[in-house]
Amino acid sequence: MSDSEEFVYDEASGEWVSAAEAAARTGPAAVEVRDSVGNVLADGDAVTLIKDLKVKGAGQTLKRGTTIRSIRLTGDPQEIDGRHETIKGLVLRAEFVKKA
Repeated sequence: MSDSEEFVYDEASGEWVSAAEAAARTGPAAVEVRDSVGNVLADGDAVTLIKDLKVKGAGQTLKRGTTIRSIRLTGDPQEIDGRHETIKGLVLRAEFVKKA
């Protein structure tokens, strides 16, 4: 172990761990996001809405069957970020989509 190695405090375990180990524990692969039928979602996937969704703040409804392309995982197993032609910064619940 060298003197230049950085350590961070891991609140979950209550231990000091190396920065590399902490990054591995909290990496994007740590959270598994599943759609409404149980398929595992990944960054860049396309999803289809399984029901009509009213979009708060946009004053419109996204209809069932609408495809959202190039999703991003947020780190929350229930939420994904997406982009629609008319709505930027769209956050969807994974229970309302299925993998296209």
